[in-house]
Order: sequence, then C-alpha cells, then structure tokens
Amino acid sequence: MSAHPAAGVVTGSAAHVAASVAQDLAVRARGAGVIGVGIDAVDVDRFRTVLARRPRLGRRLFTAAELAYAAAAPDAVPRLATRFAAKEAVMKVLGVGLWSFRLTDVEVVRVGLGAPTLRLHGGAADLARAAGARRWHLSLTHTDTLALAAVVADGGDPTEPTDGSDPTGLSDPWDAADPSGPGRAPVIRGRRRRVDPCSPS
Repeated sequence: MSAHPAAGVVTGSAAHVAASVAQDLAVRARGAGVIGVGIDAVDVDRFRTVLARRPRLGRRLFTAAELAYAAAAPDAVPRLATRFAAKEAVMKVLGVGLWSFRLTDVEVVRVGLGAPTLRLHGGAADLARAAGARRWHLSLTHTDTLALAAVVADGGDPTEPTDGSDPTGLSDPWDAADPSGPGRAPVIRGRRRRVDPCSPS
C-alpha cells in the first residue's frame, strides 16, 4: 500500500467546508499578497490502516511533540490525520510533491487551548523562504471519518520595515513566549475551526 494515505477525491459537504475555510483564510491574507493556498483531506480509517501496517512510519511523518500531543487523546489517529493533512497542504502551497522535504520539517504546534500554529524547519523553511512566504494561516478540523487542513501563505506586509528580529524571513513577529527564539524555527500563527467540539484536532 502507498504511504500516501490522503489520496482521493473529497465530495459533498466535506469539500464545501474545505473550500469555504480556504477562501476565508485567503481573504484574511489578501492584503499581504497571497503566495499560495493548499487544502488536503485524509480518510481517517485509511490512515489508521496505513499506520498499523507500518508502525515506524509515524516517526517519519511526525515530530516527537506531535506524536506526544496525539497520544494524549483517547484515539490518536484523528489528531495525526489532521497534522498529516496540514503537511500536505503546505506542500501544495509550495508547489512541491511528497518527500520534497522531510515531513517533520513541517510541524503543527499547539500549546494549551490555543489555536494550532505551523513551525517550519530545514528544507521546508528553505522552500518557503525561496517562495517569499513570510506568514502562514492554518485551519484544521476533523470528524470521525475525515480530517481536513487548509493553509494559506502570504508575503507579509511589504510596508513593514525589516528589523532583523526574524532572520529567516518566514514568520509574523516572533512569539516572545516561543522558546525557539530568533534565529531558530519561526512560529507561524494560525487558526482552527472545529466540526466536533468534543474531538479537538
């Protein structure tokens, strides 16, 4: 079986929700110049089957922090599926295919009850820099059967002077609470919509 469990066509209400979320994110980013829009959907049951058949695959797809966050839920797979969808959505924004960079180079970070954010590392950060993507917008949601992610990248506000606090040129102003700090991986702010309030993504 392919290690690309998100393949397939999404139809009906799921496609409508994904398109609506992406359009909303693009409108919010329009003033800064949209670099790209990416939407991805993952069949949760199919993803569960792939992970069960290839136990080591999770460590290739997710960071230790992502695996730990998912493991805190009674069922880790929906959380992992939304994060895999986010990684593939970032690839679509950047116009690259699977394994163009390590999937752990795109990390979905969530602290407490805050909205999930994107943190780019390594090859993913290099590609984003080359594309001129300075700021990212993220929305995640899932049901019991389907996980969705919508990602929009923009070039930031071109009228804002560069103060040198973000040498990567990838993020919105650095989050002072982020332990990575300037010169390391940027925290890219996002938002999240939920279909099922009892099943946090």
